[in-house]
Amino acid sequence: MPTRDSAPIGAPCWIDLMTSDPDRSRAFYGELFGWTSEEAGEDFGGYVNFQSNGAGIAGCMRNDPQFEAPDGWSVYLAVDDAQGTADAAVANGGRVMVPPMDVADLGRMAVVADAGGAAIGMWQPGVHKGFSVWGEPGTAGWFELHTRDYDETVAFYTEVFGWDTHVVSDVPEFRYTTLGEGDGQLAGVMDGSAFLPEGVPAHWSVYFATEDTDASLERTVELGGSVVMAAEDTPYGRLASAADPTGAVFKLVG
Repeated sequence: MPTRDSAPIGAPCWIDLMTSDPDRSRAFYGELFGWTSEEAGEDFGGYVNFQSNGAGIAGCMRNDPQFEAPDGWSVYLAVDDAQGTADAAVANGGRVMVPPMDVADLGRMAVVADAGGAAIGMWQPGVHKGFSVWGEPGTAGWFELHTRDYDETVAFYTEVFGWDTHVVSDVPEFRYTTLGEGDGQLAGVMDGSAFLPEGVPAHWSVYFATEDTDASLERTVELGGSVVMAAEDTPYGRLASAADPTGAVFKLVG
């Protein structure tokens, strides 16, 4: 299994879930992936940490209705200077959604909208280095951005987060760029202009690795979730999309 002490700068290093029902979400992911969870403490606003086999892999927080945002998963990229990165985001066509702020001694976070409007978090690690395990069943296996502004967005991540980008495909029906190449690929950007439904903004998706995509989909429904896209074989594995009981969408790769 891939493990690391800390994430490379620019790489996905953490994910968390905004949910309208934290208790139900904790139960759902615990049953689906075998996660355990614990509250971070009163000082952290009810934040919950998920673990897989004792390793911290994700977080969870209550979705405040005043934000009028749907429940969903967020991706955070590792940075060495949250303020400098937020400033660079603005200079390269993005905007700041959550200004840089300290999270005790754990680290420093911010959220920006990229050049295509997709929200992306950043994490300047302190004591908390992010997840150390990924790509094994029950953990995050891939991170992917769908955007209508493909060229501008790839340039944004190159300039703001220092991505080493590699073009996988550049034909009209499939334009895709990755962070890293070969076995070192860490995330991808896809041109979604031809298939993103009207009204659906550019967004990041989290794929969870599974030994059996179909079985995980079936279990999702049994636990109160739903199938968004049925499982299908691709050159990258058997992929599917699902939603948890409160509507937060996630993907599966097996």
